[in-house]
Amino acid sequence: MIEYKSAAFYRATFALCLAAVVVFANLHLLQPLLPVLSRQFMLSPLQTSWAYAIGTLCLGLSLLVYAALSDAWGRKKLLLVTLFGMTLSTLALTQVESFSTLLFWRAVQGIFLGGLPAVAIAYMGEEFSKPALVAAVGFYISANSLGGISGRLMAGALADLGHWQWVFWPVALLGVISCVLVWRHLPPAKQFVAKPFVLRQALADNLYHLRQPLLLLTYLIGGLSFFIFLNQYTYIAFVLSDAPYHLSSFWIGLLFVTYFTGTVGSAISGKVATKLAAPLAMGLGVLIVMLGTLLTLSNQLWLIVAGFFVNAFGFFLTHSLASSWVNQCATRAKASASALYLVFYYVGASTGGIYLQPFWQWLQWSGVVIGALLMYSLTLGLCFWLWRRAKRLQLC
Repeated sequence: MIEYKSAAFYRATFALCLAAVVVFANLHLLQPLLPVLSRQFMLSPLQTSWAYAIGTLCLGLSLLVYAALSDAWGRKKLLLVTLFGMTLSTLALTQVESFSTLLFWRAVQGIFLGGLPAVAIAYMGEEFSKPALVAAVGFYISANSLGGISGRLMAGALADLGHWQWVFWPVALLGVISCVLVWRHLPPAKQFVAKPFVLRQALADNLYHLRQPLLLLTYLIGGLSFFIFLNQYTYIAFVLSDAPYHLSSFWIGLLFVTYFTGTVGSAISGKVATKLAAPLAMGLGVLIVMLGTLLTLSNQLWLIVAGFFVNAFGFFLTHSLASSWVNQCATRAKASASALYLVFYYVGASTGGIYLQPFWQWLQWSGVVIGALLMYSLTLGLCFWLWRRAKRLQLC
């Protein structure tokens, strides 16, 4: 086992964390550039949003395969293959000239981006001692957030300096570095026991999870929360790039610094769950997001930004609680139960823009707020329903 604070611990954790930064930077870097892409390709906000959404959609769907495939191949091998594929597809994105080609390579990239989320924590759970695992998972989750923020900031800054495609060159270089570090410094698995990939069993496990009301409700809560939360950032980018704000890509990218309050929400989620039943605590997170959403109705920029700080805190509080609740409630095949939660999570993120588009066409940002509050109200109802079922089963 890899022990906490050993040389192997630092090498392996650094390799996985850098890979996480690169993966999530690639996933999210196009979001602040959507107004630029809309102008360049002369597309509507909904059409343009697919340049971003198709990556999250393909990532989410790929998790259905990777979780089971890694049991047969091995965690490190699958991680190296997907990181290499991610790097090649990122390089391909530097050369695209049409929107359809951009969508194709973003879809390919999204498929490869799913490798790390599918296997990283499973690898750590098998190879790290318990103290090392707790520390490494904390570093890894922080690296996920850092990657998402840094990718968006880098994209906005480079778009202002030159061309939106410039951002793919530095992240491709980081992809190469992450491949080398994982290959050289991630120790070969010693606790891993290969299991043959059996499609029938994988499908049976997923169907079993979907038939469990506690799990299905949690999947819907996580998926519907991200369904709205992430796409609010997409539409606000178009608001802030237009009159009266006229913010550049760099300043729009800075809006994603609001994710830092999400780190606080994640960190205190465990303490909140000791005071409230987990489903009620999820509902509290949803209420906080609804409050933040109402703040964004102001015409004052500082209140809009404050609203997104509040949103990030509430959303990540709900997301962290839902993730741990899935692990608590799954009675078998916990890895596939967690992977299925991420499928709902990322598919929700990639499809929320379609739901919000009619509201945008109706009343612009005010319409988006109305659509968001309607869906958050439904999500709040699901939290209450989950609490009642869990209470009946004496789980809270």
